[in-house]
Amino acid sequence: MTDAPPATAPAPLPTPRGDRHGPLQPGDLVQLTDPKGRHHTITLVPGRVFHSHKGALAHDDLIGQPEGIVATTPSGVPYLVLRPLLRDFVLSMPRGATVVYPKDAAAIVGLADVFPGATVVEAGAGSGALTCSLLRAVGPAGRVVSFERRSDFAEVARGNVERFLGGPQAGWELVVGDLAHGLGAVVAAATAHRAVLDMLAPWDCVDAVAEALAPGGIVVAYVATTTQLSRLAETLRADGRFTEPEGSELLLRTWHLEGLAVRPDHRMTGHTGFLLSARRLAPGTVLPARRTRPAKGAYGEDYTGPRAAGGAEPGAPEGADGEPPGTRPARPVLP
Repeated sequence: MTDAPPATAPAPLPTPRGDRHGPLQPGDLVQLTDPKGRHHTITLVPGRVFHSHKGALAHDDLIGQPEGIVATTPSGVPYLVLRPLLRDFVLSMPRGATVVYPKDAAAIVGLADVFPGATVVEAGAGSGALTCSLLRAVGPAGRVVSFERRSDFAEVARGNVERFLGGPQAGWELVVGDLAHGLGAVVAAATAHRAVLDMLAPWDCVDAVAEALAPGGIVVAYVATTTQLSRLAETLRADGRFTEPEGSELLLRTWHLEGLAVRPDHRMTGHTGFLLSARRLAPGTVLPARRTRPAKGAYGEDYTGPRAAGGAEPGAPEGADGEPPGTRPARPVLP
């Protein structure tokens, strides 16, 4: 399918509106859904025509119409016309890096407890999918500072964010560079409320994030593998400025609903990534001793990550009765 241009050059395309309400207007994103559930996302431009093997739809026939109509091609194929939701846009947006899928983006916003007016630091803007969710959550009074090492990915992210949210966002700063070395120049110490890390080696940013987060602030990381999950958790423990990290994974299964045939769908969105979260302690605070003993062999001969000073198992309780002593066991330190 194609979006055929008009015979004459069109006027400059209007900036998409951020409110996403009311009659469809030039510049709006529109999702066309055919009877088989296939989606086609187009930008409305006066004079253009959407073409597919099922027929054509003129943009002018959609402009000014309300959402939720059904437009029919000359060959009789109906298309449901709606503005795409963020979850729809994420799955069809141009990509540089792999996107954070909607199920994980929603969980990240929830785990990080992102609130209107918050200052959020993001490492790894990627294609801008998660950035859209963060900007919506902080609202017009908030601030999102996104770091991206690759300039080509940054341009893709900027284009996607501005396309979906309706142009440049006053509360968004996109920095091309490394968060580990550049965060202090952009965000003052102890002023950030939340930090979201979607990158290959988030442990490299732990020190910078600890400096930027205010006491009680939350860091949430999105990683793909168990080795990344483990190393980041141990690095946060070794740093000593965060609460005990918590890890999780989300599996999304949709259901088939048709009369008495109510059953799980044959396909599901399984593993996409792991989530890990922790909170920033107040300066000088030492956590109480952990009351759970690590699993036998958790820090055995094959363990090569951060280790407690003197070689003790991180967080292992002392004493014959299994209870921790009056002082906290030594925290693991980076080798």
